[in-house]
Amino acid sequence: MDNLLNNITQIILLAFLAITFLQSGLDKALDWNGNISWLKAHFSKTFMANMVPLNVAIIFVLETIAGVLAIIGIYTIIVDNTTVFGYYSSILSAIVLLLLLFGQRVAKDYDGARTIVIYFIPTIIALYLLK
Repeated sequence: MDNLLNNITQIILLAFLAITFLQSGLDKALDWNGNISWLKAHFSKTFMANMVPLNVAIIFVLETIAGVLAIIGIYTIIVDNTTVFGYYSSILSAIVLLLLLFGQRVAKDYDGARTIVIYFIPTIIALYLLK
């Protein structure tokens, strides 16, 4: 119980990352064709137009790994008071968000890019607290 209370900020931030990335990965898995169709239109006028399925697959894998690492990170903080899995989750989450930000900027979707920054801020806080 002490590990839980002493690390509640880190645990809540990891829960945020787990929810964010596992839900996003699940959405891609359950509606792959819908996501691909929407993103092909989104990137149709960019150099990334023909790379959408590959890029979505890469993002799907990275998001899922980041979410799973966040869950493992919560567990290891509570049980062992170790932050290594949470730290790796934060690193991977930041990388995923940078990739998504890059895509939004390439598509000239500046509102979408701004939204990514909203997720990036708690990710960087988690990264800092878990190092």
